[in-house]
Amino acid sequence: MKIHILDDWYGDLAGLPAMDMLKDHDVTIWSDKPESEDALAERIRDAEVVVLFRDRTQVTESLAAKLPNTKLIAMRGNYPNVDVEGLTKHGILFCSDMSSGGANVSTAELAFLLGLSTLRYLPEAIGSARAGNWQGDAPLGRRASGRIFGLYGYGKIAKVVAGYARAFGMQVLVWGSDAGRERARADGIETAENREAFFGGCDVVSLHVRLTKETRGTITRADLMAMREDAILVNTSRAALIEPGALLEALNAGRPGRAALDVFDAEPVTNAADPLVSHPRVIPTPHVGFITEEELDGQFSTIFRTVLAYGAGKPDSAINPEVLS
Repeated sequence: MKIHILDDWYGDLAGLPAMDMLKDHDVTIWSDKPESEDALAERIRDAEVVVLFRDRTQVTESLAAKLPNTKLIAMRGNYPNVDVEGLTKHGILFCSDMSSGGANVSTAELAFLLGLSTLRYLPEAIGSARAGNWQGDAPLGRRASGRIFGLYGYGKIAKVVAGYARAFGMQVLVWGSDAGRERARADGIETAENREAFFGGCDVVSLHVRLTKETRGTITRADLMAMREDAILVNTSRAALIEPGALLEALNAGRPGRAALDVFDAEPVTNAADPLVSHPRVIPTPHVGFITEEELDGQFSTIFRTVLAYGAGKPDSAINPEVLS
């Protein structure tokens, strides 16, 4: 099979053990993002199978119409970026393994690390040392112990983050869906009295909600403005969970005091002057929450099993199985 893998921005997929699963196939890995949909279609026009790297590429009906040779598009997990009906219309099978598996520990680690390093002003301290100013350019940090770490959403990743926070002597407070709060209480974790009390009372608020039609824009400007001037927002989930433009407006208004962001509206962000990436009170990381060697190897092993199952005539994890008939 001719297999094209998109959006390997780190350029490390070729070295993963999982790649050995495709050793008998013609594989092309792309590490840059085309400037247009037409350019992408031309790039992968000979592909029988297209493998997506999470939701980095929008798969529209118009793109599907330009892929006459493509029979399968495969990925793992949620697919807010894929027009399934459009693929079905053009006879392209879409498979995505939706099994939850265990918690994504890599993302949990980064979420807590961003909160901790922001409390201690570590990026500023590092910059001050490298500039030869020792402690001169860095604000005085705050310890984690005794502070309130807020989790907006309580699923598998948030549960791991809660364990980290507790280990550092922090109080954990949860808000989110009724089901999420119920899970938190079952684990002995306190939930906020109401939404306003949650955003207004936490030292750190970390977002742990999947992006769906229902959760898009769920964090509003009012939520952010309810946060204290010394509070921190951490987002390792999805940028679109926040109302468009609300975070920049709130930061410019001084609430929250700072944000540590691993996700952005349009990725990759290559403009150094991007208003959030360049904001003096934002610590930006380039969507690396889930990107560790172990996590990527596990995720792509799952995807490649789906691809091989298709090649063997026994497709699994089909989201639009009607294409098969």
